[in-house]
Amino acid sequence: QVQLVESGGGLVQAGGSLRLSCDASGRTLSLRTMGWFRQAPGKEREFVAAIGITGYGRNTYYTDSVKGRFLISRDNAKNTVYLQMNSLNPEDTAVYYCAGSSEYPPPAGTGKYNYWGQGTQVTVSS
Repeated sequence: QVQLVESGGGLVQAGGSLRLSCDASGRTLSLRTMGWFRQAPGKEREFVAAIGITGYGRNTYYTDSVKGRFLISRDNAKNTVYLQMNSLNPEDTAVYYCAGSSEYPPPAGTGKYNYWGQGTQVTVSS
C-alpha cells in the first residue's frame, strides 16, 4: 500500500500563489507516476498535472487551463511531489488531490491512479 498526504492548501486572492506538497510513504517503489487532480463543487474530478518519478523520466503533463501557471516537480529523496500554482484565479478553487499510478507515461484518467490522498482545499477569492 501507498499512503499520500497533501498539504499547502488555503485561501488566496486572485493573482496569488500557493504551493501544494504531497508526501508519499509505504510501497512507493510500485509507483511510476504522480499526479494532481482537483474537484470543484458540483463538478467531476479533473486532471491537473502529472510527472514521472524515479527512473521513469521527468516528463511533465498539464491540463490546458493551467499550462504556464502551474508547475509540477518532485524530490525523490523526500518522496515528495509539489504543485506550484501561480496566477491563481477563482476558477482554480477546488479540493486538490494527489494521486499515484503504476503506469507510465502519466495517464490523465482518474481510473488509472491506484492511490489517492485525502485532498486539500484551495480557495481563490476575487
